[in-house]
Amino acid sequence: MSTPQRLIGHRIRSRITRWQTTFPYHWDADEFVSRRQMLRLTILSSGALFAATAGVVGLNYARPIKTTTSRKAIISASALPVGKVHYFEYPAPGDQAILLNLPHTGFVAYSGKCTHLSCAVYYREDENRLICPCHDGVFDPQTGIPIAGPPQRPLPKITVKQDGTMLYALDERPQS
Repeated sequence: MSTPQRLIGHRIRSRITRWQTTFPYHWDADEFVSRRQMLRLTILSSGALFAATAGVVGLNYARPIKTTTSRKAIISASALPVGKVHYFEYPAPGDQAILLNLPHTGFVAYSGKCTHLSCAVYYREDENRLICPCHDGVFDPQTGIPIAGPPQRPLPKITVKQDGTMLYALDERPQS
């Protein structure tokens, strides 16, 4: 071969070896983790994640539905006119609740937390709807059932009892 062909061949060879290296690790370090061990680790990790997820679902079904039973005075019945709303805390301090005096239904109360992401729910009197402003959720004030937006479950209902002139919250139960 002549000298120019050798130089051209050398450049091509150096370009190929520089850009087409097969694997950047040395062969003696290849024995640390074999393909079989890596596949075994992947399958065991996937199985562990599946078992953990199934365990969380199983615990959720095994846990009884939370009901709160405690009598708490809310407001005097005469202090809440028809078509108006009163916000109060039930069952514990800091837990939001809504008491409505509806024209044909009377007094109804619901939890003030949206069933979608626990945002605050408020009553819009001009539209006669319970509104969750976070994701435009809308609930029916007479039943607490969602009628628009992402919430899929109705608001938990609070049992209200009138004793004399005073209204009392008795318990909070999720609706089905």
